[in-house]
Amino acid sequence: MQRRQLLRLSGAGVLCTPTILRSARAASAAPEPVDVELILAVDVSRSIDAEEHETQMRGYAAAFRDPEVIRSIKGGGIGAISCTLFTWSDSDSQEDLVPWMRIGDEESAERFAAAIDAAPRRTWSYTSISGAMEHSLQLYAQGRFEGTRRVLDISGDGMNNSGRRLETVRSRMLEEGIVTNGLAVLDRAPGPGNGAAALEDYYREEVIGGPGAFLVVAEGFDAFDRAVRRKIAREIAGIECGPRFAGMPVVDRVSA
Repeated sequence: MQRRQLLRLSGAGVLCTPTILRSARAASAAPEPVDVELILAVDVSRSIDAEEHETQMRGYAAAFRDPEVIRSIKGGGIGAISCTLFTWSDSDSQEDLVPWMRIGDEESAERFAAAIDAAPRRTWSYTSISGAMEHSLQLYAQGRFEGTRRVLDISGDGMNNSGRRLETVRSRMLEEGIVTNGLAVLDRAPGPGNGAAALEDYYREEVIGGPGAFLVVAEGFDAFDRAVRRKIAREIAGIECGPRFAGMPVVDRVSA
């Protein structure tokens, strides 16, 4: 009787052990390797009306259905990226709309695009590029993936007017080795100080940064779809990106 009881206890211990080991492995799981950890940060400040917001979201969704973007994803050393999307406005207004996902083929790219299509559309108030950068640092700290590069893709039509000094947060991004690429949208009715030349100069000199950083300028929201597809394909391909992107300028202008 005593021996049978000991065996039952021993058997229970053996049965529990794999569960414990699985839990331990899950808790200490290594980040999944990818070619690039890409964050899409979309401006929804009050200068963006409902139609323009919809144009941005449609453009990002369409980019992940674009054959050239998918070729860029598959063409990396690992053949996959991780990507997440959030919207931003003032310093404490960031909304995570699409969580980190691994994208390595047409099916996973379509899942990401569909998640963008299904995301809510809301606009807020001020423009805090520094707040968007700070939020990006928090997203990278989650550590679900480990990319050979980390890239922030930030789109907007205005200058930083809320939150920390942009210079301070941008310096942190550079220290962390994060590349920031910009997509400046030249609004048809820019506010004071936000003229086309001023916004382009601002993004080039104050926003983008890191090895191979570049700026795409969309000449109005009608050009946004083309601009975002070109931009995402280029930043996924990276610095050593072959003849398709070799020698491209720091500032790439796209018209409707």
